[in-house]
Formats: sequence, C-alpha cells, structure tokens
Amino acid sequence: MTEILSDPAFDHAPVGLALLEDRIIKRCNLAFAEIFGGSVAELCDLPVAALYPSVEDYQRIGARLQMPDAQTGQYHDERIMRRTTGGLFWCRVRGRSTSRDQVFRTGVWSFADLSEERPVVSLSPREREVAILTCKGLSAKEIGLKLDLSYRTVETHRARLLDKFGARKLPELVAKLTGMPL
Repeated sequence: MTEILSDPAFDHAPVGLALLEDRIIKRCNLAFAEIFGGSVAELCDLPVAALYPSVEDYQRIGARLQMPDAQTGQYHDERIMRRTTGGLFWCRVRGRSTSRDQVFRTGVWSFADLSEERPVVSLSPREREVAILTCKGLSAKEIGLKLDLSYRTVETHRARLLDKFGARKLPELVAKLTGMPL
C-alpha cells in the first residue's frame, strides 16, 4: 500500500486526498495541505476532528457514518470544514472505507474546496443541517422527519437561512447555497 501512496498520482492529484486510520490523518497529498493549510508533514497524524468547525459537527457526521443504512463503505456530502488557521469554508467530501464492519478503521477521502463558489455565512449546526438537506431537495416535512424536528421548526430555520443569504424564495436560497446561477 505504501508504494501506491508514494506515487506522484496521489501526491499531485488536483483534489485533496487523505488516508485516514481511526479518523487520524496518516497520509495526505499536496492539494489537501493547500486546502487546509500547513505542510503535508504537519497534517500527518493530526486527528481529523481538528478540521471540523466544532466537536458537535465531528460527532454528528461520525454518527451518520455509522448508521446501518450508511454502511456501504462509501460516503459523500458537502459541509463546512475548518482550516488550520481557523477559517471556515465549504468543502465537498467523498470517502470510501476499506471495511464495512469498521467504517473508521481505514479509508481514503477526497476534499474539494468550494469556497470560491459558496461563501461561508455564520450558521448554527442545525441551520447547516437544514441547508444541506434543503439542497438535496427534501421538503420541510422530510427534513423534520430526518432531524426529528417539526416541519414548522424546519420552516423557521429556512426563514433564517433566507434572511442570512439575502434570498427571497427557496429556489434562490438553494442556488446561493449550491453556487449555481439562477
């Protein structure tokens, strides 16, 4: 496995790549180091928790990876991450575990910085969840069921999101969240 990871295709890939073991960065490439700040050497052996906006976000996403319906060995989402300098940014994350039984044992993950397409607005963890699920096309009722909230609470979060992003309607909010033009 070390031979593959020392390959220039890994080190110089145009997307951030990291090999994680038990949610600790064991190897990463140059693009990963550029995205998160620091050198490859500085990021190795760093717990990936250090790159999340909060402990709650780290735990929530970890719990989602361990859910029975998510144990396909693959995972993808878009979320806010934290650079080593403390700055927050939107990131597309995709990963594959080498073990379905122990999803955190070893996995290869890719990270793409979306900050040019999608600026970070200060959101609560719940607002982030509602924003992500809204972008996936879920209705307020569907989001409520998924997050164990009433649909009215989801609508309240959406109203705050509309205000924070300066959007008039839900399609405009989704366009702003996804970085797509209307």
